Formats: sequence, C-alpha cells, structure tokens
Amino acid sequence: MRFVWAVASFVIAAVLIAGGIAQRTVFLGPNTERAELGVSADQPYTMIDGEVFNKLPGVQTLQIVGNGQIFGAIAAKDDVAAWLADRSYNHVTLADDGTITSTVVAPAQEAPAVDESVQKGIDAATTAGLITPNAATPVGSDLWTDEFTSDDSMIRKLRLPDTMAVLVAADGQNPAPSDIALSWAIDNSTPWAGPLVVLGGIALIVGILLYVLGIRHMRRSRGPRRRGVPPLPETQPISVGELDADDAAGKGVISSGTKKRGGRRTFIAIPALVVSGALLSGCTADAWPKFDEPTATPSPTPTVIVPEDQETPSVTEQQAEKILDRIATTAAAADSSLSIDVASTRLSDAVLAARATNYTLRTTLPDVPALTAVPSKPYQIIVPEAKSGWPRTILAVWQDEADTTVAPRILIATQNDAWSPYKVSYLAQLEASAQTPNLAPAELGANLVRPDSSLLVMAPDQVAAAYSDVLDKGTASEFAPSFNLDVDTFLPKITAGRQEQLNTFNATAEGQTGTLEFAARAGASAPVALMTVDNGAIVAVNVEETETSKPTVADAVIKLDGNPKVTALTGVTQSQTGFQTTYSDQLFFFVPGQSSGEKIRLLGFSSDILKAEVLP
Repeated sequence: MRFVWAVASFVIAAVLIAGGIAQRTVFLGPNTERAELGVSADQPYTMIDGEVFNKLPGVQTLQIVGNGQIFGAIAAKDDVAAWLADRSYNHVTLADDGTITSTVVAPAQEAPAVDESVQKGIDAATTAGLITPNAATPVGSDLWTDEFTSDDSMIRKLRLPDTMAVLVAADGQNPAPSDIALSWAIDNSTPWAGPLVVLGGIALIVGILLYVLGIRHMRRSRGPRRRGVPPLPETQPISVGELDADDAAGKGVISSGTKKRGGRRTFIAIPALVVSGALLSGCTADAWPKFDEPTATPSPTPTVIVPEDQETPSVTEQQAEKILDRIATTAAAADSSLSIDVASTRLSDAVLAARATNYTLRTTLPDVPALTAVPSKPYQIIVPEAKSGWPRTILAVWQDEADTTVAPRILIATQNDAWSPYKVSYLAQLEASAQTPNLAPAELGANLVRPDSSLLVMAPDQVAAAYSDVLDKGTASEFAPSFNLDVDTFLPKITAGRQEQLNTFNATAEGQTGTLEFAARAGASAPVALMTVDNGAIVAVNVEETETSKPTVADAVIKLDGNPKVTALTGVTQSQTGFQTTYSDQLFFFVPGQSSGEKIRLLGFSSDILKAEVLP
C-alpha cells in the first residue's frame, strides 16, 4: 500500500510542479501593450490628451522617433490648448469606443501682437543667454509643469492624469515627429506559481519517503512469500569464541549492510531537495501572492473649506518654484547689467518702475545700492490662484533659513495670457513682527478678491487711498481707526523722515524763501488681493509719496545741496521753480473679513525713489 501512495504522491508532485512551471513559461502573457498614435498630418505641434495615456492602467511609456531635435512638454490640458489657440496642430484623443484618433485643429484666435518694448526686452534677454518664453517657441514657457528635449529619439515614463496633456514638437517651425507610440506595462504576475512549485516539492518528498518506507518494509519482511520454506539442515551449535578473525569479519557484513541501506535512503532524498530548490530559485517576486501591508494612519491635517465654485490651482507648487527661480535668475542678471530691457521680461508695474530709476542712479552714482533682490527657491509659502483662465497670479513668501538676519520677502507674480511669462508686480520685505495670515496650501490654491469687494472691512481698491491719508494725517485721519497702527513700523518711519527733512529745510536759506510739502496718493499699480482661509485677504497696493519744494520769493532758488539722487535724475543742482521728488511704496496688508472685528494690519513694505523733476 505504501508503494501506491508513493506513486500517487509522485503524480500529484508532477502535476503541481508542471502547473507552476507552465504559469511562468507557456501560459505567461505579455508584460507590455503598445499602441501607435497614427499621427500623419505635417503640423508643427502635436497635442496628446491625458485620456490617451490612461487608455490602459499603469505606467505609461512615451516613445518618439524623429530626425533632429525633439521637444516635449507636460501641462494641464486647457493650458496646452490655450497656448496652441493661435495655430493649427494635431490633436490626439481617445474616442468613445476606446480607439485613438488624430485630427487637425485649426487656429481659434490670433495671439496678441508683441509690443515693440516687449520684443526689445526679449531680444535683450536672448542676447544675455537667458531663456525667455514667447509666442514663437515652446521652450521655457511658464505653462509647462515639465519639459524635455532629445535628439532623434525620446523615451519617457509617465503617470499622467486625464486632466493633463503632452505637447510634442521639433523646433516649433518644422513638422513635429509623426512616429509616436505609447506602451503600458501589463500585470502578468503569476501569484500561484511559487506555491504550486512548493506544494509539488512537498508532495515529491512525501512520495520519496513513502517509497523508502515501502522498500524498508519489504526487506524486513523478506519480500513476498509465494510458497513454504524448505526445512533447514541440522547444524552443530557454534560458540562465538570459536570464530576466527576472518569469520568474524565475514559475519560483520550484516552490520555493514545495514549502514549501506541507510546511506542509500539519504542519497535518494537529496535529489528531491535539489530539484525543488532549483525550481524555487527560478521564481521571481511576482510568482508569489502579495498581501496588503498595513498602512500607517496619516496624521490629521487642518481642514480647509474650499468654495464649491473654486477651480483648480493654475500651477503646481513645483511649477511655481521653477517659475519664480527663472524670474530670480533674470532679475539678478538685469540688476547686474543694469538692463531695464532684460528686467522688463520678468518684472512689471511698481517693481519695474522702481528698478528703472535705480539703474539710472547706479549708472551715475556707483555707491547707490541695488534694490531688494527677487529671491530664488526654496519658498516658505506658495499660493497660486485657483483659476484656469487669465490673468493668473501667484503669491509667495521667502525666508532665508540659514541667515535669520535677512528679512523675509513677499511677492506677487502675474501672467497676463497663455503666451506671456509670469512677471513680479509687487515685492516687499516682511516686517519682523508680521504674522502671516492662514493661507490655503499650494495644492488647493485661493481665489482673488474683487477690487470692489464688500466682504472685507475695506475694499481692496480703497486701501491705498485710505492709507495715503493716514500717512499724511497720522492718527487724525478718518481712516486711522481702520488700521492697526500699533504693529505698523512704516508710518513712524515716514513721519520721522518727513519731520527731519522739514527741520533741515527750514534751517537753511530755502526755508526762509520757500516751502517743503509732503503728500501721498494711491499709485498707478492696480491692487491685488488674494483670499486667506479665514475669509480675509492679503492685499498688495501701491502708494506714491511726493516731496515738493517751491520758492516763495520771486528771485529765490531751491538748491539741491546734499541730495545727489535728485541731482542725478534732474541733471541740475538748483531751480527757480522748485523740485518734486516721487517715491513708490509697495505695501502688503492683511485685510480681515467684514465680520471678524479685526483691523487692517501692515505685513510688509518697500519704498524707493521713483522720479525727480523740475517744476514747470
């Protein structure tokens, strides 16, 4: 019976082992699936929707073959379509039946004409070796979350959601590569191959043991007996002591034979173990079942209530850091070369106007320091506007973690359309005691507040004029109660500076024959207000301060002794009509919500000379 069970075990082992090996060989399916995109039209650009990449689950491999340079970019689908709106292109989409189709899309609109001054800045930045995006080339556009170039061929592994798209081009002028394919990794794991081989090995060992036990039982019982044993002949008893050495050695063969039989059993079991081990060594990790590993419970995060109508952020945090780093590089090059044309490609409004004056002064007066530099990454806070259209805005807060003596900085950058780069329109240093309001995380973004919004204690478009009145009248201003002046260090600085200048002016001859007056007003730059999570807003405004000195006697003159900046800007040292000097203030406020009961508080500021002129 032991032989029967041994044979059964051998048969089961063979079936199990063969089944496990077959799963890893003859029954093993392909590990990838490939799809040719079939782009045939000669267009300079090809847009591939994210749905095409997600035709099958898993990692997506993009393969492009062409002649010469190949350019690829990844961005939100709407952003790619907006960038391509002024030209025709191949659009690769996924049809309702799951097939990949390619169509040619005609231009939907004309790109805005490039202003002569803008083109001048682009040319200057190109000459300086800086990458500046423009409508003629896709390289370096701020819309791309990632971009890559290669020669003749390109292979990229991606994980794109449906909301993203890939832009493929050569140089933006010649036809884009048409040999484009996608492939997906297919799960061809065989989780039961390993267990089948293991079970087969166990069955093989059991069969061998049963076979050995059967042999042992048969030998002990002298094998099968088909007839009786004949009577043995009579013998004489022999004592053990009468055996000689040779006989003893001969009789000892019985003991030696027993040892040999045990050795054969060991020898028979070893091949079974070797075979099983060899089979198991060929089984990879995907030949075994995978059990779900327990995941750590994530730590609770603060809840941010997102408005139902809020869109997705215009840029990702990594994309925003890349954009701001480009701006910092260009601004540093402009500050070093004193090129306002280069600066104009990445700076605008109050920031650009202040630098134009600074470059003029530094050309004449080398001791004049450069203005506050645009910081490079990493940023402490980045909040993109939640918006799919244009213009779109980014707010960022930077702090030097290695040097705490360097004042933190806050800035706002804006992109006007799909073909324009982001430009910094406001830049200031944060006050040391300023507490940054609670802002939404970068992955959620925030909405801009309308300039005339009534949801705040003061509409954003009224903050500049109200604070200007406070600068002129101090606590006597009707708007002073709306501001938290206890944490405001800018107002005392301006008040003290004006009084010092007035005292100096009155102590001179001009003070006896002339007047010095100060005034503040809302500047030319439009306010920008980004909502905080507590229904308030960070509001950036521009205020312009003027110092006007006039003679009060007909033959009197106003002299510029000790004021080299005004002299450098006006080109004169005295005037019979007087002078007017204008300073540009960039101010960041936290404006609370209407129902909060809080006051407006100043977060940061910068103040720079803007212009000086001789009065007519």
